Amino acid sequence: MKFGKLLKRQIEQSLPEWRDKFVSYKELKRIVASISGSPADEAAFVAALAADIDKIDSFFLEQEEEFVIRHRARILRTPIHRFSSFELQEAIKKTSSSAAAAEAAEVAGIRREIVDFHGEMVLLLSYSSINYIGVGKILKKHDKRTGGALAAPVAEAVRERRHFFKTETVSRMVRECEAMMAEAAAVLPAEAAPEALAAAAEQGIFRNTVAALLTMEDVRRGSSTHGRHSLPPLTLPDSDWLRSFQPPSPIPIQ
Repeated sequence: MKFGKLLKRQIEQSLPEWRDKFVSYKELKRIVASISGSPADEAAFVAALAADIDKIDSFFLEQEEEFVIRHRARILRTPIHRFSSFELQEAIKKTSSSAAAAEAAEVAGIRREIVDFHGEMVLLLSYSSINYIGVGKILKKHDKRTGGALAAPVAEAVRERRHFFKTETVSRMVRECEAMMAEAAAVLPAEAAPEALAAAAEQGIFRNTVAALLTMEDVRRGSSTHGRHSLPPLTLPDSDWLRSFQPPSPIPIQ
């Protein structure tokens, strides 16, 4: 499957409000195809690519900052019924000493909230990955058409100065959410665990997270954008119940 189709799939699997924030791959390909060798054509491509990278970087930073606030702040439930993960952790500790059915249901609900928050952050990691790969592919197309050498310096600039390449903060919060999910599962009565997992699996963000992770595994496995400027390998969350939703075979990349 060509990268453009995989990008389209990734956009469709993302949150609705994110869908105009991805790399403008089709438009940038059109600009590259129209380059005739004039300085004006080259300037138009560089300006369009720079604007796209700025868009991606600003959106990633905005989302990362929001997640950090939600992760650290001790707040009450919002009108859309989301916890900060700090509040979730406190609630888990509060209920872990009781086996009462009502409190077990509360813990199951908390676990579903963690799954939701975790999924949003994983989607942001996937957003980072596919946009970096998309920029790299556009640069390679540019260099192949013009004989230029933009790919290496632009990739280096992204690695050194752009927030959307530096995913350590979000990755750390993802791991902490996974630990909290395991803690919540440990305090659920055995008979409640399957029901809690099934409820989590029905959530749209959960399904989209699994689909996005699988798409990104295939993109990275099949991408020709390998080398000194490539992204590191994608690591799926180490969760048996998440991995159980994978299809039997990967999607080939062209």
